[in-house]
Amino acid sequence: MSLVQAALAGDRRALARVLSAVENGTEEGRAALATLFPKTGRAHVVGVTGSPGAGKSTLVGRLAAEIRERGQPLAIVAVDPTSPYSGGALLGDRLRMRELATDPGIFIRSMASRGHPGGVAHATHDVVSVLDAAGFPVVIVETVGAGQAQVDVARLAHTVVLVEAPGMGDDVQALKAGLMEIADILVVNKADKPEARQTVRALQRVHQGVTSRGHHGPGAALPDEETVAGWEVPILETSAVENQGIAALVEAIEAHREYLRASGQWNNLVRRHIRAEIEAWLWRDLLALLEARVGAAGLDAAIDAVLSREKDPASVAGALLARVLQEAEP
Repeated sequence: MSLVQAALAGDRRALARVLSAVENGTEEGRAALATLFPKTGRAHVVGVTGSPGAGKSTLVGRLAAEIRERGQPLAIVAVDPTSPYSGGALLGDRLRMRELATDPGIFIRSMASRGHPGGVAHATHDVVSVLDAAGFPVVIVETVGAGQAQVDVARLAHTVVLVEAPGMGDDVQALKAGLMEIADILVVNKADKPEARQTVRALQRVHQGVTSRGHHGPGAALPDEETVAGWEVPILETSAVENQGIAALVEAIEAHREYLRASGQWNNLVRRHIRAEIEAWLWRDLLALLEARVGAAGLDAAIDAVLSREKDPASVAGALLARVLQEAEP
């Protein structure tokens, strides 16, 4: 039995090895992705993002436990900050999720962001695809708390849950042009704190009269979506520590999935995700090609030329691309 076949048969060690190969971008990993791809497209991918200190990890743990109570298996992908020394995930132990690890219906994968500014590692989409093919109907992706750059989570999630902590106040306005626009569900966690109501009211002011056609903001609508009723973004209060409001959050996530299916937005969203995935692979392959054909010395020379103001960045980039294309010619 091959490693991929063993993973599909439920062998957790085999699944972990396939994920490692995929995350490291090996030839074995690429082959596994190609083999598994026909079995993908069934999982509901839920992105959980938000500012540092909002209690995302604890909330995800409670969320996973509630989903399991309802009889569904699930996988969790926790994208952590990368250690500048080891390159590994600083929070790789996921101590607050350890109690879930003994549940055979939950698979937890911690991976490093590798410095990717969007809070989502380049390989996260591939890891999610493997877990989808492995038969997990729900995959939760918890991202690094990296501010507005976390909009990248919308490139792989069907439902984006934005988690904020009490005490934001007027800071909500600063998020309006970024993270707020990708949220399908807004959550004020640590709602047992007295400042929670103020944060809820601030979020309500920002989202007053705003609905989402399609996915992640009114600007995301396609021409054929204009007649579709928009999704009203709910603002929920939870206390992960006190295990309060979790059931309502699960119901909102399920309601958003049903909305996407019933409105026909699911297929449009999947098309956008596939385009983003192809673009990501092109980006990775082009960078690898650049590194192979220009090399570190060539890139350093290009940087020095810009530093000395002899050339501008656009001209240098164009010259490097021309060099790559020229060497690619037979």
